[in-house]
Amino acid sequence: MNVAHSFPLLAAAALGLALPAAAEEEKQSLDQAASDPTASLMAVQIQNLYSGDYYNLNDESSNSLLLRSAIPFQAFGVNNIARVTLPVVTHGPNGNGVGDMTVFNLATFNQSWGRWGAGAVMLVPVGADGLSADKWALGPALGFSARQPGLLWGAFNQNLFSFAGNGQRDVRVSTFQPILNVSLPDKWSIGASEMNLTYDWERGAWSALPLGLKLAKLMNFSGLPVQFAGSYEYNFVDDYVAPKWTLTFTAKFLFPVGL
Repeated sequence: MNVAHSFPLLAAAALGLALPAAAEEEKQSLDQAASDPTASLMAVQIQNLYSGDYYNLNDESSNSLLLRSAIPFQAFGVNNIARVTLPVVTHGPNGNGVGDMTVFNLATFNQSWGRWGAGAVMLVPVGADGLSADKWALGPALGFSARQPGLLWGAFNQNLFSFAGNGQRDVRVSTFQPILNVSLPDKWSIGASEMNLTYDWERGAWSALPLGLKLAKLMNFSGLPVQFAGSYEYNFVDDYVAPKWTLTFTAKFLFPVGL
């Protein structure tokens, strides 16, 4: 057995998870599934984000790593995708260190046109001083992806409302991620970046309205598929201390068990 493909089987066994059947992904290409947050695809992602300019701050820049893992599993006959995201700030106006972790689980349901999912997302305040909200937060997550040959589109929504913690300000935010991906020849693809349109319920206003473009390429290294992607985003909200623009480079290691 190829080591790259045996790793997710061992990881799932160690966690006591039953991996979903691969049949649901048969109508979705691997490069398309790699850009679909509802896909039952095990993946490990390393993303570097660089912002060279900030609103309402002079001569500030930032750089951070976003570490993310996704594990598909079945519970009570329903396909699920669990995802953990941990940011690590290597340079920023609020200092360096680990930020707050987000964990979500989405139950997914296949349809003739694509897939939809519903679940929950949680904010875990593990961040360093200055990088943490110091609040536990929880809320619903919803999403769908419609697909046809060469085209993927949809939307993904997450909502966080604080319920515990020592922070001075409550967390009450909703994020909306549009999904758009067009397949190109030779495993290239182009589409929307992972832009998160963010609404702050505490302030009653949008805190981030980015618009971005992503170019990606799926490659194979000794049986291990890896998607490399680069993106650029520009944020149109200038009322907050926030990056004006962000350059992102992503390496996503894919483990398509059974595909």
